[in-house]
Amino acid sequence: MALANTTAEQTRRGTGARRAVLSSFLGSTIEYYDFALYATASSLVFGPVFFASLSPLVATVASYATLAAGFVARPVGGLVFGHFGDRLGRKRMLVVSMTAMGAASALIGVIPAVPTWGATLLVLLRVVQGVAIGGEWGGAALLSAEHAPEHRRGLAASFTTAGAPTGTVLGAVALALAGLLPADQFLSWGWRIPFLFSAVLLVVGLFVRTKVAESPVFRAAAPQAERRRPPFIEVLRRPRAVIVVFLSCLAGFAIQAMFATYGVTYSAGHGLTRSAALLAFAISQALAIPGTLGAAWLSDRYGRRPIMLAGLAGMVVLTYPVFLMLGSGRFALVLTALVLALALCQGVAFGPVAAFISEQFPTHVRYTGVSLGYQTASVVGAGFTPLVVAALAANTHGSTTALMVYLVGLCLGSGLVIAVCTKETKNVTLSS
Repeated sequence: MALANTTAEQTRRGTGARRAVLSSFLGSTIEYYDFALYATASSLVFGPVFFASLSPLVATVASYATLAAGFVARPVGGLVFGHFGDRLGRKRMLVVSMTAMGAASALIGVIPAVPTWGATLLVLLRVVQGVAIGGEWGGAALLSAEHAPEHRRGLAASFTTAGAPTGTVLGAVALALAGLLPADQFLSWGWRIPFLFSAVLLVVGLFVRTKVAESPVFRAAAPQAERRRPPFIEVLRRPRAVIVVFLSCLAGFAIQAMFATYGVTYSAGHGLTRSAALLAFAISQALAIPGTLGAAWLSDRYGRRPIMLAGLAGMVVLTYPVFLMLGSGRFALVLTALVLALALCQGVAFGPVAAFISEQFPTHVRYTGVSLGYQTASVVGAGFTPLVVAALAANTHGSTTALMVYLVGLCLGSGLVIAVCTKETKNVTLSS
């Protein structure tokens, strides 16, 4: 009887862990599907549709400003969702974040093409997206990590990270299919279809998420939560862990942002068609999925720090040849460059991140600390890197030397923080 009860309990925990991983993966996929759609639509659609009264250049700048508004809102979402997630539970807040994120994206697809208040609605919905995304990633990573057995925590949590390239590929494919329409139809109604499809992804994601049990680690710590200070106050009183997470993640975000924006544009300006450059980027993102999961699996065996440092070191070594290949004008070499940078180096550096940063905080402030550190790094690393790169390229008359120095410097900085300021955490018990 005791053996049967033990077997039943193990089966129940295994089912709960798998549901948590699937829910986290779907949430992250929807997050980056929406981001990929919005980022691409900012350059192709929103200018002529919502800012038609402005000059083309100013309209494009205005479109990118709405994109930036979502990035700035992410740390706010991290604080709000983190606070309530540490007090009320991971699952409740993740249901709210997914609903807000998917609903905002779907509503963007029905905004009337009216320059003034249509643009205002666009900004408001983008801010809602940013707040929801700020709370989604940290909670999803924790739900997987806190459900998983210790020896598989890295792999389980990494499905949240793997949702990023998955969603990016889906978003790129969806908008590319809509782009097959004639130009006037695409700008009139075709671009809306991929946004409306977010509602379908939302229904699937919520169906899975509502079946997930609350984190057992949180349930064990919940009775003491009300007797503590608010989580954000405790985190900010001892900010070292947040700063370490921020600096550790900074280079990974910068790699992604640099090659997703400037890398594609640079290769398209050196003999490759834009469609071929985008295809190479999409393939590299698809290959980043196994790269991320494989690195996380290795981190469960050899530790988080060695794997993350290997990815950053690889980027330092490969930066120069990667830029040479991007400017070759040959599809095979551009594809190789993007695979090396994104699927290999960034995938390896970021594969263990979800588990690594979850292991930096105690349970009662974990959601707040993880979300604040990670989302602040996303704002600086992913949000500002395209602007920094554009400014460096303009001031150096197209030379890539300053860009390479910038990227190598960030990789060395993040690597130094991981090597000097952190300890190996793969054997840490999250409930301790």
